Amino acid sequence: MFGRVKPLDAILATAEKKSLHRSLGAFQLTMLGIGAVIGTGIFVLTAAAAQKAGPGMMWSFVIAGSVCAVAALCYSELASMVPVSGSAYTYSYAVVGELLAWMVGWALILEYAVAASAVSVGWSGYFMGLLKSWTGFQLPAALAAGPTWSLTGVDFSSGIINVPAIFVALGVTWLLMIGTKESATFNAILVAIKVTALTLFIALALPKMSGAHFAPFAPNGWFGPAGTSGLGIVGAASSIFFAYVGFDAVSTAAEETKNPQRNVPIGLIGSLAICTVFYLLVAASAIGAIGAQPAGLGVQPGSPEFARECTVLAANAQHPLVCSNEALAHVLRSINYTWAGDLVGLAANLALPSVILMMLYGQTRIFFVMARDGLLPEKLASVHPKWKTPHVVTLLTGIFVAIAAALLPVGQLADISNSGTLFAFFMVSIAVLVLRVRDPKRVRPFRTPLVWVMAPLSAIGCVALYFNLPLEAKLVLPIWGAIGLAVYFLYSHSRSHVGRGLIEIHEEDIDAPPQPVPPV
Repeated sequence: MFGRVKPLDAILATAEKKSLHRSLGAFQLTMLGIGAVIGTGIFVLTAAAAQKAGPGMMWSFVIAGSVCAVAALCYSELASMVPVSGSAYTYSYAVVGELLAWMVGWALILEYAVAASAVSVGWSGYFMGLLKSWTGFQLPAALAAGPTWSLTGVDFSSGIINVPAIFVALGVTWLLMIGTKESATFNAILVAIKVTALTLFIALALPKMSGAHFAPFAPNGWFGPAGTSGLGIVGAASSIFFAYVGFDAVSTAAEETKNPQRNVPIGLIGSLAICTVFYLLVAASAIGAIGAQPAGLGVQPGSPEFARECTVLAANAQHPLVCSNEALAHVLRSINYTWAGDLVGLAANLALPSVILMMLYGQTRIFFVMARDGLLPEKLASVHPKWKTPHVVTLLTGIFVAIAAALLPVGQLADISNSGTLFAFFMVSIAVLVLRVRDPKRVRPFRTPLVWVMAPLSAIGCVALYFNLPLEAKLVLPIWGAIGLAVYFLYSHSRSHVGRGLIEIHEEDIDAPPQPVPPV
């Protein structure tokens, strides 16, 4: 299992030739982390979290942020030791071997591609809400949302296909194929738009808070009613984990950090702490202003039962927070700030496509590296002669993302994405300990403090959140993993470059994307 390890010394020797200037301090790292974390999850998943936990979702943010913090410290050690492209896949290949690296890379498909689908569906909700507010136009329900899914079947009563989600997913895919990627300045502007919109939301909704809306505080308890999974405060934390993904931007900046042993933990913990406080203020404002108003306690958001409950409420002119596809804009409109609701909706419409782009970009990067290692067909690593982009893998990924976005609700997509992310972070936590034992004298620019406490806490936290996902999301990971193992042993094992003794280190793209992408 631990054979076929990619030579770490060769990777590091090449990376040293491209070493980056250490210029980032604790403040810059903290700001980088805040910009990477705040965004999609809080815009999109507030309604689903409110349905799962009621006002108790405030504890859910704390739990998810705490698990992220210990996972981030483990992530940082590997990122500082293996400062190259490829995320957890590359770290695992260099530490615990090809088979587990393959499984991590396979799981990262659930993280990146399915997350891109979730954000596409979230964008669709805000787009349709803004369009209705400005023009009064509404797409037929059958074309504005996908069906609802459960282990017992599919229900098309709430929708058939999400057309706007397909549109944005394929639009972003096309931009990536022709070689368009936002510059750092443009991305900073979008981060500022997201933070400003959330600050406006807090400033307007917080004064409208009513203590009566916080009772009962935990209508579904900590772990949900007996016989259910994915509900309650811990179940909501498993979903809310999606809102924190992005913190690895701080981890991967370790090579550019002055005094990383001091500044990386400050940047990680500081950014996660600030984001958690920010999220708590948003959650308190949303719940306090109009209440959680759960639609059918003990019913999973995105399920056919939940969709039917929301349909009945809408027929009676009731539009609770938990049924909204644009939660934050909905809250502001409900307290008579229609103009502000429209501004928040506009901010989401502007900012979320860039998140889809980065998710798709990350996914194509993983595929590209895996194909170049021989684990996937090398045709996927081919670069377009004119656009200079890996167009084949980008197109295939975009089609997969669009199909998932068209047919699945946002909450289920986020939970599926979280299952892959939690597995990848679990493997990183294990890899840190394995490498401490196997290669204790290796230079570590950043060392996880109290590693024999932090790494097990990270692994246990990831496992605990995974087992509190809804049953459907929990089943996706082992089924997807079984498919991945079959692909590996039927195709990848015999074609692996490392297995065939072809050790290729590509100097030209250490710490660089797989294609030259000009700024917009």
